[in-house]
Amino acid sequence: MQLNELVASLDQLLEPWRFKDYAPNGLQVEGRSEVRKVVTGVTASMALIDEAIARGADALLVHHGYFWKGEDARLTGMKRRRVAKLLQHDISLLAYHLPLDAHPDLGNNATLAAELGLQPQGQTGEQGLLWHGLWPQSGTARSFADHVGAMLGRPAQLLGDENQRVSRVAWCTGGAQGFFEEAISLGVDAFITGEVSEQNFHLARECGVAFIAAGHHATERFGVRALGEKVSHLHGISVDFVDVFNPV
Repeated sequence: MQLNELVASLDQLLEPWRFKDYAPNGLQVEGRSEVRKVVTGVTASMALIDEAIARGADALLVHHGYFWKGEDARLTGMKRRRVAKLLQHDISLLAYHLPLDAHPDLGNNATLAAELGLQPQGQTGEQGLLWHGLWPQSGTARSFADHVGAMLGRPAQLLGDENQRVSRVAWCTGGAQGFFEEAISLGVDAFITGEVSEQNFHLARECGVAFIAAGHHATERFGVRALGEKVSHLHGISVDFVDVFNPV
């Protein structure tokens, strides 16, 4: 398929114009016009670019791309090396940040819920990025954190009372520790996100809501993988998901 057709299809699926984001969504670096092979991954790191080259990809589709607001706009150092390699090999870079977090079926929040066996009941907060629902198994905060860790393949950090009963849960993938107070206001028993900040410890202890930091990368692997599978199904092109290790 043509690159412009791929971009149009992704835009139609994810509707990036609905979001006020921190980086441009869609095509960030233009490569060859024909796309036969796509590699997907969480972050457009050099390791992922090298893997895309090794697999003969025409396009790289990620959640974390480039050109973030507030960063130095100059193409120097690491950024120059990444962009130079993409251009050298004529590989396009497509990135979707908040639109991929929020999508009701393919998004990071939706796919994390599916992986963990959560039953979504609603979306709220900034741009609908805070989800809430039920953990049907119910149990202690310790057993829930262990379940999260087992499903994501890495230990999950638990703050708060390990014996807290958990059935109502809120979640937002990635670096959403700032949503914890809003999650508490929903009346949930636990909140899941990727990262943790110092004040989250005190909030968890004093408000009686468990805080689970399950890893920024670990919680955001499933959306871009699902998006790639959708692209392959819709257009019949080859799509490989590559999970470049990141312990954070």
